Amino acid sequence: MNDEQRLPLWRQLQAVTNVLHAIRRGQSGTAALAEVTPALRPGVQALSFEVLRSLGRAQALRKLLAPRAPPPLVDALLCTALALLWRGQDASYDAFTLVNQAVEAAKKSSTIKPQAAFVNACLRRFLRERKRMVEQTDNDPVARWNHPAWWIKQLQADWPSQWQSILAAADWHAPMVLRVNVRHGAPADYLKILHDAGISATAIGAFGVALECACAVQLLPGFAEGWVSVQDSAAQLAAPLLLAGLESAGELRVLDACAAPGGKTAHLLELSNAAVTALDVDPARCERIHQTIERLGLHAEVVAADAADVSAWWDGAPFDAILLDAPCSASGIVRRHPDIRWLRRQTDIGQLVASQARLLHRLWPLIKPGGRLLYCTCSVFKAEGEQQVAAFLANHNQAKLLASPGHLLPLGDHPIAMPADNPSRDHDGFYYALLEKAPA
Repeated sequence: MNDEQRLPLWRQLQAVTNVLHAIRRGQSGTAALAEVTPALRPGVQALSFEVLRSLGRAQALRKLLAPRAPPPLVDALLCTALALLWRGQDASYDAFTLVNQAVEAAKKSSTIKPQAAFVNACLRRFLRERKRMVEQTDNDPVARWNHPAWWIKQLQADWPSQWQSILAAADWHAPMVLRVNVRHGAPADYLKILHDAGISATAIGAFGVALECACAVQLLPGFAEGWVSVQDSAAQLAAPLLLAGLESAGELRVLDACAAPGGKTAHLLELSNAAVTALDVDPARCERIHQTIERLGLHAEVVAADAADVSAWWDGAPFDAILLDAPCSASGIVRRHPDIRWLRRQTDIGQLVASQARLLHRLWPLIKPGGRLLYCTCSVFKAEGEQQVAAFLANHNQAKLLASPGHLLPLGDHPIAMPADNPSRDHDGFYYALLEKAPA
């Protein structure tokens, strides 16, 4: 029996309650989970993800049980338990066990203990009336889709035929996809190495392999030696899109703006001998870029700077190509980070769109005539994708949109959701626009 199995469920429920409470106060799920005791963390992360993927339903059920909101930590514990209970026989735990352990979690918390009887009464009432209450919340879009109302409405406006598929996909477990470093071998070669190691996987895209079951990277053959990196298949499109057919009289100069944690920087280096400059505004995240490329045996100039503050870091020499993976809502990666949907606010989108436009405007003059800029975001919102690029093209007559995937919808059935090199559609939501500057 491992440590996680020996830990009582009530301790995990306490930790999940604290994670949910932190997210509701604006802390990222990643940061909140980092504060969990290491022995508890794997189980707490799994339960937290399950709770976040059913939080809309849980909040609607809590309102039926207690129309007047209880104190925040009590509410977080109730919503945690309801999120794990509401599916009935499909729940992860036996219902009575879960209720008993949730009440135990309340009793052993100095903050929640005075409300333990209230927690017990609410959850036992839910067990008696589960069917009626679930049916009563079925007509609530937030409960049905487990996303904020504004998010649902935005997807309905942007993708009237695909919004339901996008929302449903957000609650599926994302596959673990590896990018094979072609400097060490071909994907087919690595698939054979995995097979020999007893790890099932299939090819995906031009450089990727998708594992049948996720595993620790330390168990992957050659990971420490730089044979592979973890990267979603949609993100693997960036480097080849930017580099394909790009020529230069000398060494290619490439800028990766907003580069951390360095996955796309590394892919650019794996596919070319370009001189790559990788920028990120956060020095701590720049260290992650260093770690990424060092493990792969590669080199780039890593600079901690705001990409939009060009005078602070640019040496005046123009670039052949720029990769702008712009800060965005991250609405395309909610299956990997289910806290995002509850952290993001509708007002954030306008601010992010303005930041993206600023970066495009500041970086465009740095490209040589005949050079390229690849604009991308891990977003499914059109304001951060095709609408952003349409506005840029309308104001820059030197810019031309080359063939590029546009919006990649996770598991969507829209035609542009199936690029030829990613036919599975089991990828994160992304947007790509490849822009070329007119020759002099």
